[in-house]
Amino acid sequence: MLNRRTMLGTITFLTLLSLVSLLGFSENLIVFHAGSLTVPMLKLAEGFEATHPGVTVAAEASGSNIAARKISELHRDADVMMSADYRVIDQLLIPDYATWNIQFARNTMVIAYTDRSKYADEITSENWFQVLLRPGVAFGHSDPDLDPCGYRTLMVWQLAETYYKVPGLTNKLSDACPLENVRPKAVELLALLQSGDMDYAFEYRSVAVQHGLKFIELSDEINLSRTKYANFYAQAKVQIAGKKPGETMTVLGAPIVYGVTIPTNAPHQQLAIEFVHFLLGPEGQKIMSEAGQPPIVPAVVVSGWKYLPTQLTALVTEK
Repeated sequence: MLNRRTMLGTITFLTLLSLVSLLGFSENLIVFHAGSLTVPMLKLAEGFEATHPGVTVAAEASGSNIAARKISELHRDADVMMSADYRVIDQLLIPDYATWNIQFARNTMVIAYTDRSKYADEITSENWFQVLLRPGVAFGHSDPDLDPCGYRTLMVWQLAETYYKVPGLTNKLSDACPLENVRPKAVELLALLQSGDMDYAFEYRSVAVQHGLKFIELSDEINLSRTKYANFYAQAKVQIAGKKPGETMTVLGAPIVYGVTIPTNAPHQQLAIEFVHFLLGPEGQKIMSEAGQPPIVPAVVVSGWKYLPTQLTALVTEK
């Protein structure tokens, strides 16, 4: 029969063994993602963790360009990178830090506001730029160098100048939007809207829907949502920070399409593949759709088909 000291020692040993075992099988899947994916990302993480006991999805939101630079410039570990503009992956990560790129969802540019916004009862999809230019109206957008929603806002302004035939509209809107109204990522503008410190913010439609904001639906010719207007969108161009410090690059207007990849140095390659499989599969598609970000079905491989993990090929098509 075991004495008290032996029994306590046995219990302590088994407890430690259990903890070591638990820690040994616990893994963090590191996901860098666009700020506009924050809400669906919570659901994606919840669903993935439910089918992968011992796995925790460590999601980190930022502007897509910042997310890419965390990998390329800061050399931080990431298992999955999800960008609000698939071109960010092509421009900043391929070929040195990633080998393939999949388009998986769409979005639309809108102007978000609240009941407290000045002229909220007057603004429409046709007169929005006139309202924004009225004295005392505060509006903002995200930083074009850090967040695709930022440079897409400037594209909307350029396209509106052409579409509505209002010479100088882009410069007028730029002059009326002070630097303090430009934030690193678009979702940071939400608190300003809700506090009444800002009247209007250029956002993705999904973000406005997810946060219960009112929003102005812009004309398809300028909202960057329709592939049929791709040639018209391409008239807009914005110069942003380039691949290396001190460099710049020009981004052309195009329909809003999100991209996903797995960095070549991902610490948990197989787990990352399983997460992307979940994202592109029926459950992931449902989560994206319910979040107001229509999934692309089937998802489209735009770069690196020959490098694509075989586990994903049945869920995608090649462009």
